[in-house]
Amino acid sequence: MSLSPEPDPVASPNVLVWDWPTRVFHWVLAAAIATSFATHYLGIEWFDWHRRAGYVALVLIAFRVAWGVVGPRYARFTSFMRGPRGILNYLRGREPHPAAGHNPLGGLSVFALLLVVAVQAVTGLFANDEIANAGPFYGWITQETSNRLTSWHELNSNVLLGLIALHLAAVAWHDLVRRHGLVRSMWTGRRAAGEGIASSRGLLALCILLILIGALALALRAAPEASVSFF
Repeated sequence: MSLSPEPDPVASPNVLVWDWPTRVFHWVLAAAIATSFATHYLGIEWFDWHRRAGYVALVLIAFRVAWGVVGPRYARFTSFMRGPRGILNYLRGREPHPAAGHNPLGGLSVFALLLVVAVQAVTGLFANDEIANAGPFYGWITQETSNRLTSWHELNSNVLLGLIALHLAAVAWHDLVRRHGLVRSMWTGRRAAGEGIASSRGLLALCILLILIGALALALRAAPEASVSFF
């Protein structure tokens, strides 16, 4: 395992752009979010699975933040994050972007989704269902604070649904209208344009993931026992 810069990109007509840790992150996070929404609407008897889906989402978001710093070229935030001027120039056609990787608008979408999912997962740690269930860190705060975070958790879920709808619409437009093959490339990791990466840096990804899982497990173990009581 090395944190040294990866080798120079490899030019090819059909190259590896999305490393396998980024692709696994994408699909597992989608499954965790879908599970979280489904278990919320199925009722309180599914609360344990709702909580587990939240843990998965939290670890994945923390992983993606770390991977955005030390991952391969196109996974790094520096490859696609732009300021307001850069996004505006892209929309006006004044700033070209690499054929591989995210364009500036797509980068903004990635950042927004990461932020909103992070807020959803973190507030869920302290939230309660006003019946008998609560997040694992409920015992660290007052009931009033938990109620406030619960309201944020519920409000943020609507924001998340809106961003997911926009994301799916954008992907459909790029795939069905522009024929960019985004869904296929997120499965295979390959695109027919741009410069590729030389390695997925999978060992580093696994080490980061294990550290994050361990940190969450320790935090859950340290959390005080608490029960929800409204009467």
